[in-house]
Amino acid sequence: MKRFLIVLVLFLFHNAWSQVLIINELDPDSPSTDTAEFIELKSQTPNFSTDGYILVFFNGSSSGGDSSYMVIDLDGYQTDNNGLLVIGSTGVYPFPQLLISENVIQNGADAVGIYQASVNDFPEGTLATQTNLIDALVYDTNDSDDTVLMGLLGETMQYNDNGTNSTQRSIQRFVDGMGVESYSTATPTPRRENDGSGIEINPIQISVAEAQYDEGSSFDITFTAETNVTSDLNFTISLTNYGFNTSDYTGNINLTILSGTNSISTTITLTDDSDDEGDEVLRIQFSDLEEPIVPGNNFVEVRVVDNDFTVAAWGTPINPTTGIVQSTQPDGYYDSLDGLADTALRQALQDIIADPNVVRAQTYADVIDILMEADQNPANSNQVWLLYTEQGRAKLDIQTGSSNAGKWNREHTFPRSRGGFDDIEEDEIADGVDVFWTTEADSLRHGNSDAHALRAADAVENSTRGNQHYGQYIGPSGTLGSFRGDVARSVLYMEIRYNGLEVVNGFPTVTGQLGDLATLLDWHRNDPPDDFEMNRNNVVYTWQFNRNPFIDQPELVEYIWGNNVGDIWDQSLSLDENKLQGVSLYPNPTSGRLYMNASNAVNVEVYSVEGKRLKQYNAVDSYVDIDLASGLYLVKLTNSEGSLTKKIIIK
Repeated sequence: MKRFLIVLVLFLFHNAWSQVLIINELDPDSPSTDTAEFIELKSQTPNFSTDGYILVFFNGSSSGGDSSYMVIDLDGYQTDNNGLLVIGSTGVYPFPQLLISENVIQNGADAVGIYQASVNDFPEGTLATQTNLIDALVYDTNDSDDTVLMGLLGETMQYNDNGTNSTQRSIQRFVDGMGVESYSTATPTPRRENDGSGIEINPIQISVAEAQYDEGSSFDITFTAETNVTSDLNFTISLTNYGFNTSDYTGNINLTILSGTNSISTTITLTDDSDDEGDEVLRIQFSDLEEPIVPGNNFVEVRVVDNDFTVAAWGTPINPTTGIVQSTQPDGYYDSLDGLADTALRQALQDIIADPNVVRAQTYADVIDILMEADQNPANSNQVWLLYTEQGRAKLDIQTGSSNAGKWNREHTFPRSRGGFDDIEEDEIADGVDVFWTTEADSLRHGNSDAHALRAADAVENSTRGNQHYGQYIGPSGTLGSFRGDVARSVLYMEIRYNGLEVVNGFPTVTGQLGDLATLLDWHRNDPPDDFEMNRNNVVYTWQFNRNPFIDQPELVEYIWGNNVGDIWDQSLSLDENKLQGVSLYPNPTSGRLYMNASNAVNVEVYSVEGKRLKQYNAVDSYVDIDLASGLYLVKLTNSEGSLTKKIIIK
């Protein structure tokens, strides 16, 4: 009998380790923000290379269809001295050996499997399979069993994380004294054996008092081990990250925690140079720790604020200027519109801005780079200007994770859900200005990444706006509404640019339609284009090779939607032909008095944006007092030297 029991125990123990690599622990739902999700693998032997293995995650929901939603390539990694490999985000302590984004492991009922296969074997949406399967775990967070998913993976049990709300739990693998394997929930133990055995690790934590410092400042970085070290611990750190390098700071990065102690600090001084590099981020990371000393955290980022930012010659949308930034439209860009009206005018305009032989479409990821230039805050080159909240925000504060507080992101002025366009996988690749799609009027999908209708916006406010029609949404309370004309011109552009889109009165529910036209026309008339908007039109043109005509020629709006529908368009009042040399009009905006610095007297004509002459003044040598209501007007100056037409704003 005794011999039989020994044989049985050996059999069970061997059976528990029939795989070379197993799932040892899983935390798919860390409380509140899901910043500490992880999965831990364990190998039969320590320091085991995971080359040739992949980790596949399956979605057990009705929409997921028990198919793959994420694959992680394990090539280039190995387990540690305890045979453990932790895969998680930067919020996991101790720090994972393999990093993934936050909040990407789904809660369940779902599954994860180790395969000896290639990532190419599991394109997104691949049905769960036992082919080349090494180990699998089907799990949930208080969900019903997914018997189909269990069957596909050859599993008979589904394990409940049950670690929601305020108590964090993970699903952990245990083997009892008889070699019997089981899973249960307990307090997470990443990079430590679930039963407390194994070689004890000593994590070191990085701490900094602030997350942001100005150039020229000094700050301390402190490194604290979980327990006192038993011999002098020498280690090196790096602060380099993209453009931030050793020329940007001074300070000791070769450090020693003395035997019998557990901490050391170093003082870093940031170089105050005269270069306009923009805000940068240094990244504190360990370079050479060796087990059992491991990082408690790592890749700790500190922002370095550049005090050498530049200020543009033109104003922000809440302090607008006009006439400083000139349109970069090619000569004759809108000439084909002259003499046309109504439907023919619309079609000719679309032929310009959707010409498949000229116009380019970029990816949605490229739009980030476009906006960092097009929506740059004129008052601070290190910031973008936020559309609805009318404020600057650091370019570095773009939203990259689930948290949106204090972040900015890309706002579709014509909401995606209203327009019927969305992402494709290739949209998430920023491949630069010289890589593009050919596009035409019927290429509605490209509306997803058309920068003429995408703006930098506060991420929280963007969420608040949702997909509301304008008129339903009028912006945050307490703002000046400086965005309203910009928004109107961007969505009106979209109607002409893409077949299938329309701006209509009211609040429609039909996909492809956006409201409210009457509101947007009012916004356009009362908030005319300024230098900020003209500059962004010029920037977007360098990427897409098309322009928003309602910025260059704002009076076109009246001929397509407004008071001049049916009238013949003539752009003569919008062109500065035979320009008077060195003549300027100021101030602009004006309260009524308008000065001019012409060397000889000029005749002055004032026109409405519809092209109707409203005032005429002859032989003016210094200024005129224009008694008209607030709004946008065209002023034409003429004398023997030539003529000049300028847009002015009367406050």
